Amino acid sequence: MKHKSTVYLKFIIAYLVFAVLSILTINTITSEMARNAMIRAKAAELYKEATAIANTYSKNLSNKNFTAADFRSQLSNIDAMTSTSIWILSTNGTILFDSAIPSGQVSTVLEPFDPDDLTHDYYVVGDFYGFFKEPVISVLSPVTANFRRQAYIVVHTPLKEVDERLATMRQIAYLTFIIIFSVSLIILIFFTTIIYLPLRKITKAAREYTGGNLDYVIDVDKDDEIGRLAASLNLMASELSRAEENQKKFIANVSHDFRSPLTSIRGYLEAMVDGTIPPEMHEKYIKIVLNETERLTKLTNSLLTLNNLNIRGTVLDVTDFDINKVVKNTAATFEGSCMEKKIRFKLVLTGQTLFVTADEEKIKQVLYNLIDNAIKFSNPSSTIKVETTEKNDKVFVSVKDSGIGIPKDSLKQIWDRFYKTDTSRGKDKKGTGLGLSITKEIINAHHENINVISTEGVGTEFIFTLPKSKELED
Repeated sequence: MKHKSTVYLKFIIAYLVFAVLSILTINTITSEMARNAMIRAKAAELYKEATAIANTYSKNLSNKNFTAADFRSQLSNIDAMTSTSIWILSTNGTILFDSAIPSGQVSTVLEPFDPDDLTHDYYVVGDFYGFFKEPVISVLSPVTANFRRQAYIVVHTPLKEVDERLATMRQIAYLTFIIIFSVSLIILIFFTTIIYLPLRKITKAAREYTGGNLDYVIDVDKDDEIGRLAASLNLMASELSRAEENQKKFIANVSHDFRSPLTSIRGYLEAMVDGTIPPEMHEKYIKIVLNETERLTKLTNSLLTLNNLNIRGTVLDVTDFDINKVVKNTAATFEGSCMEKKIRFKLVLTGQTLFVTADEEKIKQVLYNLIDNAIKFSNPSSTIKVETTEKNDKVFVSVKDSGIGIPKDSLKQIWDRFYKTDTSRGKDKKGTGLGLSITKEIINAHHENINVISTEGVGTEFIFTLPKSKELED
């Protein structure tokens, strides 16, 4: 499957390739460079020795008391101390002396010997004209006297000494690589535990969420960026799950609230058409149909209002206005409804005028929704109290009824769309269940607060705040 080819797998492959390439580099390029450097260093050391011997030999050639035997003895001593082979080589390629032979006497002629072969470099590596069975490093320094080249001092040392030192260095390099590789392996394990495994859980969760399983919980308990990401995704899934539930409830409530009046309208109209309802009663049932269509219109308008608040955001036309005047005018629009239930208003307003800074039309809608709600759930012949007070830079508006109240376990849900308490369903036949949702959205858009205090059988009080106007009041 395609998802098996992960970044982590590629990382592991790259890690192993790096290890192999490191070993190959140590065995080839690094070893070769180190070997060449060691050969040059050894050759430079031998060349200094050969030059010193050649200079000594040149000076002693003019000394009558100095014998060849004395010089050969010195060379043998040097050979013993340095584990090198020292030759005296004639200009025609004849080995006159070899410190590796006890007698030192040699008459071997190197074929074909040409000293010009060594002019491009001060040392050569090999069998030195086929004389040695194993490779050696050879350096050659001329012996001059009376401005003429008399012979050559040639110093040889086995190449295996360099190779042995190189092997030791390679072992050190391998040990260092093993240590570095082990440390990096620990880092890789740490990376796998701390980063990769949690990311894999998060990736799996994302696939579960994509497949619709919003109940899947990411089991990552870490106090770092990955842990916070997992917690955020868990919260997101929880919110999405709740939103999905709310959407289902929303659709069910909309369907129910549209279906009930439509069923009622259709039933009355069919009864009038087929004669079940006699013509003299048509007017009565037509008024009922009109009331049901009014209910549908109100529901539709509320849905459109709430949709505009959510999608476009609440665009506020903020001005300074007298909240006391708005309270009086809004209460006056409910005179007809209050007369039917013999409900009266008690307005307790602070001062003649009380100016606030807000969107006047939307605050009118808030007051309308709260007063309308209070009338629906108030007992007949009761009082609805609307009060305005001020404290510091805030104005508090209260709408309090003496109705049936709201159950304690329903207080947090009254702001949900279409929510109706069980005790309200018998009284709120015309309610849409959207009024308080719209009210909450408007107050939130003003960055203010709205709270509710309710006791079953006693009544309910809604209190919201508005910013006090900084303009001087008349």
